[in-house]
Amino acid sequence: MTAQAPDTTSLDEAPVLVHVTRGGFVESAHRATLVATDPAGGTPLRHGRVDDPVLPRSSLKPIQALAMVRHGLDLPPHLLALVCSSHSAEDFHREAVAEILASVGLDLDALQNTPALPIGELEHARWLAAGTQPAPVAQDCSGKHSGMLATCMVNGWPIESYLDVDHPLQQAIRETTSQVVGEVTHTTVDGCGAPLFAVPLSGLAASFGLLAAAEPTTDEGRIADAMRTAPHMVGGTGRDVTHFMQAVPGLIAKDGAESVYAAGLADGRGIAVKVADGGPTPRARRALIAHALLALGVDTTGLRELADQPVLGHGRPVGAVEVLDLTVS
Repeated sequence: MTAQAPDTTSLDEAPVLVHVTRGGFVESAHRATLVATDPAGGTPLRHGRVDDPVLPRSSLKPIQALAMVRHGLDLPPHLLALVCSSHSAEDFHREAVAEILASVGLDLDALQNTPALPIGELEHARWLAAGTQPAPVAQDCSGKHSGMLATCMVNGWPIESYLDVDHPLQQAIRETTSQVVGEVTHTTVDGCGAPLFAVPLSGLAASFGLLAAAEPTTDEGRIADAMRTAPHMVGGTGRDVTHFMQAVPGLIAKDGAESVYAAGLADGRGIAVKVADGGPTPRARRALIAHALLALGVDTTGLRELADQPVLGHGRPVGAVEVLDLTVS
């Protein structure tokens, strides 16, 4: 019996939204699905099959953190921001991971995420130069995993099996994801070893708008406040996700692997992007988030700088990463 072919329609039919030009020649093109949502349920930006499911990868971390807060995780804002992060493993990131674990009587040995070198360029180079081996604390998801372990300790749940899909923690995360983002249509494993749930791209956008507009005293508002208070914990030095939150007042944003990105504005509007080719560089997803914000009427000097991505020839601009017209309905 022939196995059923996977449904790749959403990727195959995604419109070309980004051109990379060099000297007036279109050198590369990126297909992408992009959606912006508003609190009334509208979609002022809609390109591609935006209601189809995607694997949100690390863009889901603020929702995972929300589930943890709902189940008793109580951390100061800078540490809660780390739980939402894909951090660069700078010294202050790694120290914060250890601090979260120590708060519940654990140490770094409790982490079960995949050992890795830092994703931050400078830290990565330092570790290579020093011959330091990959470690769970250096992997960009260790903040999330420290939060998971702390939540388990608060609830008396076993920590040895905290990554099992049937573990109470992961079931709580799935429940929150279904409530806040939308129907979970597929379950798999993320790069760090934690369960990963496929959700509608439009639901991801709406959930970020919901978080960003929430009252500070609510669980949702605590997540948004933490990310805004400590954007350097969510990404790190030189990371565009950190720069986006610094450039736009009230914005929350989270990058994810395979070119997923989500953002939310304080007025309740949300944005989510999935670039069909998944990479190999973040240029397309960064450009799309920046230009989507501009199309929605958000305009700051820092945002315009993020939107401007020149293509260099011998060290000088000879082209650009160009986003095609994003029509607001």
